[in-house]
Amino acid sequence: MSAGDLVCLDAVVSLPELFRVVAAGCPDAEAVHDDGRTLTYAELDAVSDRLAARLAARGVGPGDLVGLLLERSADIPVGILAAMKAGAAYVPLDPTYPRERLGYMVRDAGVSILVGDPGQAAERGLEGVAVLAPYDDGRVVLAAPVVELTGEEPAYVIYTSGSTGNPKGCVVSHRNVLSLLRGALPLFEVGADDRWALFHSFSFDVSVWEFWASMATGATAVTVPLRLAQSPAEFLGLLAEQRVTVLGQVPSVFRSLALAYEEAGRPELALRYVVFAGESVDLDVVAGFLKSVPGTPPTAVNMYGPTETTVYATHRVLTAADFDGTVRSPIGHGLPHLRLEVRDEDVALLPVGEAGELLIAGPGVAVGYLGRPDLTAERFVTLDGPDGPDRYYRTGDLVRTLPDGSFEYLGRNDQQIKLRGYRIELGEVEAALRTHPTVKDAAVTVITTSAGATFFVACIVQAEGAPDKPAAMLREHTQSMLPRYMVPDRYQIVPELPLTGSGKLDRNALNRLASTRPARAARRSAS
Repeated sequence: MSAGDLVCLDAVVSLPELFRVVAAGCPDAEAVHDDGRTLTYAELDAVSDRLAARLAARGVGPGDLVGLLLERSADIPVGILAAMKAGAAYVPLDPTYPRERLGYMVRDAGVSILVGDPGQAAERGLEGVAVLAPYDDGRVVLAAPVVELTGEEPAYVIYTSGSTGNPKGCVVSHRNVLSLLRGALPLFEVGADDRWALFHSFSFDVSVWEFWASMATGATAVTVPLRLAQSPAEFLGLLAEQRVTVLGQVPSVFRSLALAYEEAGRPELALRYVVFAGESVDLDVVAGFLKSVPGTPPTAVNMYGPTETTVYATHRVLTAADFDGTVRSPIGHGLPHLRLEVRDEDVALLPVGEAGELLIAGPGVAVGYLGRPDLTAERFVTLDGPDGPDRYYRTGDLVRTLPDGSFEYLGRNDQQIKLRGYRIELGEVEAALRTHPTVKDAAVTVITTSAGATFFVACIVQAEGAPDKPAAMLREHTQSMLPRYMVPDRYQIVPELPLTGSGKLDRNALNRLASTRPARAARRSAS
């Protein structure tokens, strides 16, 4: 990243301001490539201005939340920019989510207007909400709203899995995202010639980095339609055809891409960086891929971070020392704008080498949870730091500090997991399963086979009169309530759930049970 780009980031206080500054400097550069069509920076600025004007005409302004019910396309960047230009924050509403979950998110966020297809909104039961198409016929020209933002306003609200059975909305500000860009972009040698894949769903916060890092550097964002994201072979073709240079991947998804790369005969790729996040990195797969790339392989970077600290909190360039070393999940050093500390159950600081909970402070720490003051107070805490009291986020992740000051990820200290890049509260999935009349009790776990495949397994205690083979029925039921990434791959009937001596669920025994008993696997998309 050039010194000029750093000056640009330091000079702005909001994301729309950042985009306008970059667009003014490279109006004819390709901002978005979208499945055969392109938008220059000037065109993206203009179409998002028009949508922002239409939103403002409907009364949208600072403090409001705008739902985005959009497919993976250029419509998403247009909608994101328009909502922010109107002074509002966006709430991603993935069209693949079940009606019940979309309805809950709209109600919980108080969304009264959304950008999307009116027919699609009606199909998903989103009634009583005004719906604007991303584009108009251009016959009526409205002036773009002029909104002065300070940077403290919310930029987006992303819903993550909740332990009570309902998701919770994490509120992230413009200041939070700008601090991420200022802290992380200098660690990458990227610029206007790069092409970034917009691979992830915009309900997954890695998409925030993919989009805004590309826009901040005047680069091109290449959208990845859902049909390609679900097909490693076709996605590989897109990477080659579009000469993508920066790619973000969840390790379990990358495993399929690496296999497709081998099966395709190792085609020439333009990749310069592959950035891993979302779950523990598979060092063997990464090492094998890098060795197989003819010529200069891309730089592999492992990053870690919860939604509540704005996408990423650590950075590590993976090298042979990592691939041959004993640390199996090296997440690197903290980003320069954050302070990472390992603390015990009493939040006392722990020395190097001892495992404890990771707490994070700094300008990347999010605003909190929408409408959930009690949960916000529980997870976002004020503690004594090196320079006095500071606000920390309690990640619930277990790590240890290594001798060089970097961190090793060890797992979760609660019932929350990360699977295929998505954070899942096991209790939310279990609560959904228990609503089915044939389910007396349920518990879910993740198993990894000797071949390295990961499965999400539901262990079911059936009610009297339940069918012998309930997998298809339960899968359909959970799909109607939860996003696809939260639907178990396997459903295993057990006579009872294993308990500890104190009567609590024994999750270690549950994991052994799920690993040793046969079960049928559901076909699942990799994205």
